[in-house]
Amino acid sequence: MTDCKITKAVIPVAGFGTRMLPASKAIPKELLPVVDEPAIQYVVNEAVAAGITEIVLVSHASKAAIENHFDGHPELEAQLEAKGKDALLKRIRETIPETVRVISVRQGKPRGLGHAVACAASVVGDAPFVVILPDVLVDDDVPGRDLSAMLARYQETGAAQIMVEKVQDDRVDQYGIVDMGAGHLAAGESQAMHAVVEKPALDKAPSNWSVVGRYVLPGQIFSLLDATPPGAGGEIQLTDAIASLMETQQAEAYGMQGRTFDCGSKLGYLEAVLHYALKHPEVGQGMQALLDRYANKQED
Repeated sequence: MTDCKITKAVIPVAGFGTRMLPASKAIPKELLPVVDEPAIQYVVNEAVAAGITEIVLVSHASKAAIENHFDGHPELEAQLEAKGKDALLKRIRETIPETVRVISVRQGKPRGLGHAVACAASVVGDAPFVVILPDVLVDDDVPGRDLSAMLARYQETGAAQIMVEKVQDDRVDQYGIVDMGAGHLAAGESQAMHAVVEKPALDKAPSNWSVVGRYVLPGQIFSLLDATPPGAGGEIQLTDAIASLMETQQAEAYGMQGRTFDCGSKLGYLEAVLHYALKHPEVGQGMQALLDRYANKQED
């Protein structure tokens, strides 16, 4: 059991988003709108709902717009106030709670996820922390429930937590797949894991539980990342450092309860827009009507 409260979340945002080109050429993919909020806002909301109070953006010179999104905008706020647009003003001011701090560090060269996480070492220090990949949105009836459960489990056991979800057999070769041996994993629970196998063939896959993009890690991971040589693609891989961590201490897979959307791919992004639009209080009914209209056209 550990008494150290986890307050920091590292969010790597330095990537160029090549899967979303040409849309991401001038606009960071993290700022592409999902209905009326940028994708990264959903990720930050998830972290804040789980109790995170310090957001560490690992960024790039071309991604300054992400930092600007979380800054105040006095001119815009004054205009909204003068025009009596109080609801919009409230939303703008609630982009980031006053109790939450956003910090940005630079990743000079794209050398992989492991290197991006390592760039946050000077801010995070030796304390345990969260890593959240911004491409993946997690929706749940209870905001931040899965991340909160992972944090609670880490506090209880001190074991690193890696969020996973079940995928269809024909998709296991697209993801990192966790090996839990003969262990059974239920949603909302954690199970000791032995390894993460990157994109295995179906007949070699140890399970159909894929890594989602949410991690709770000890500060020790930074020294392991420093000692990790370039792996797949000539990049420093976070999974390689986690494998080194598991040589000396336990790590666990956490079975998520929510639902994921991969906003780093075109179809995944469009699915996220559709899903959140249908839930949106202003446009939900209108979106459903549009879908019904298109469905009727297909039947004609």
